[in-house]
Amino acid sequence: MESKKICAATGGDRYVPANERAGERSVVYFTRDISAEGLIRIFRKVGSVLQGKVAVKVHTGEKHGPNILPRSFVKALMESEIKDGTIIETNTYYDGDRYTTEKHRETLEVNGWNFCDVDIIDAEGTAMLPVRGGKWYEEMSVGKGLTAYDSLLALTHFKGHTTGGFGGSNKNIGIGCADGRVGKGMIHADPVTGYMWAMQKEEFMERMTESTKACLDFFGGRAAFINVMRNMSVSCDCEGVEAMPVVTPNVGIVASLDLLAADQACVDMIYAMKEADSAALRERIESRHGLRQLSYMKELGMGNDLYTLIDIDCGREISLADAVKELAPFADDGLR
Repeated sequence: MESKKICAATGGDRYVPANERAGERSVVYFTRDISAEGLIRIFRKVGSVLQGKVAVKVHTGEKHGPNILPRSFVKALMESEIKDGTIIETNTYYDGDRYTTEKHRETLEVNGWNFCDVDIIDAEGTAMLPVRGGKWYEEMSVGKGLTAYDSLLALTHFKGHTTGGFGGSNKNIGIGCADGRVGKGMIHADPVTGYMWAMQKEEFMERMTESTKACLDFFGGRAAFINVMRNMSVSCDCEGVEAMPVVTPNVGIVASLDLLAADQACVDMIYAMKEADSAALRERIESRHGLRQLSYMKELGMGNDLYTLIDIDCGREISLADAVKELAPFADDGLR
């Protein structure tokens, strides 16, 4: 019998506004306070689900990357709220400063990630996790060390991405927990020709999202998601000092127990900005068809794309327009 051809969906270049979405609503928390204190306050809204041995997935960046999360923020959060937590990372798919465990350890030291344990979870091998309901995979290869943890916090620098259009919690988990050789290759490479950067647009988004689903299914609801909308270059932190200059205003910090709602809220805030403020990120998202991340998460039952936005600074529900009102032009705060 002839096998059915698997095809990616289309439409990843079209933003779907909230009035065209349907379904249940989740809760998304928001603060304009981009500081260690603001991060701690918003973490307390979602952190109670994190039990046992907690993995904190952070993109620790290439050497001297100018836009990665300030280490002072993460250190304060870990020392205050996740004392026994461990930052987790994986080695890279490309040959760079994090390609091997040895080089990765050196880069971590250079970038100041030396205040707590950092577990490079593919240093000792890989594990296969089932992908339930996916169309591209039955299982995904991740760093073996991931399976030693009971809970997951995705602590994400929200920004653009060269292939994904945007990098939110979905990218942080889907690419960031896939091991550097096998898992990332499963997502990026053509399985027939072996060309390592073959996957683009909707097919890449779907493959990455199925990787995320495998990880979240493993944790079974013991996961929380925080996106920091600061220093939002169109470039990923993988590009380090070669990242494109930041032109988008800083917005705040978003947190939710719903992965889709967290990433959707950040994208919605980009689209709610003045056109001049958001043009660079919108172009990056749409040209890469990155909005397929959101629609595929919904199709896979990974969350809701409608939500109630709660401003923890004033303690009430706000609109997207309120969240992005009177944003200051971007200025580097110098925090590292």
